Amino acid sequence: MFSVKEVNTVVIGGITNELGEFILKYCALARGRKSVLNKIMERHLQSSDFIKDVVIGMADGLTVPFALAAGLSGAVASTGIITTAGIAEIVAGSIAMGLGGYLAGQTEVEHYDAELKREYEEVERVPETEKEEVKEVFAHYGLDENAQNLVVEALSKDKDKWVDFMMKFELGLEKPDINRARDSALTIGISYIMGGVIPLSPYFFLNDAHVALNYSIVVTLITLFIFGYFKSKVTGQNAIQGAFKVMLIGALAAGAAFYVAKLFS
Repeated sequence: MFSVKEVNTVVIGGITNELGEFILKYCALARGRKSVLNKIMERHLQSSDFIKDVVIGMADGLTVPFALAAGLSGAVASTGIITTAGIAEIVAGSIAMGLGGYLAGQTEVEHYDAELKREYEEVERVPETEKEEVKEVFAHYGLDENAQNLVVEALSKDKDKWVDFMMKFELGLEKPDINRARDSALTIGISYIMGGVIPLSPYFFLNDAHVALNYSIVVTLITLFIFGYFKSKVTGQNAIQGAFKVMLIGALAAGAAFYVAKLFS
């Protein structure tokens, strides 16, 4: 446990300035809690919203048009129908996926604003309860009761930082970018288009659907493997295992679509 004397070394003199981050860094260093430091340091590339949006858009863009083209190849011989249907699907899919990203981003902003308003209201209405909640956070990181009281009293002098602390460390919410919804929609939509063009590309240059399908399978599975490899790399997973997993999912989707189309054609 940390004593008042230990906490005084970080409390006296402007503690309310970035109090939450500073105290938690202090506790984390003292207890070797690297996971806490990771939460309050600058986010790594693997957890960025941009990477997540690219993964969402590219994964669906590679898989859905690939399955559609494979399914149609099992039913028709001309590539003209397949390219027309594929382009229509990419357009509709990118819009739908982009809209989904926009709504998700907008909901994130609205949720944060609602929780922020509620925290301000609770700080005004039940300040003692909110102080107890702050003490619980610091108790979890090893501060004794006297040290908790010292920190909480200093923190509660600045209502904005108090609420900001509650948002981050009680609710686990970071203030979202106001452009998050727009950026997410564009990133997911464009990634979907980029992914969708790859399995369709052989059909643009070949007239026989079955021949085009063979080329599409090779190109798309290689792309899925590469995509799965780098996706796993940036998310900290086993890269080879992740690559095969993504490739297998794409192959199963395309295979199922092809044989279902063959069955009913």
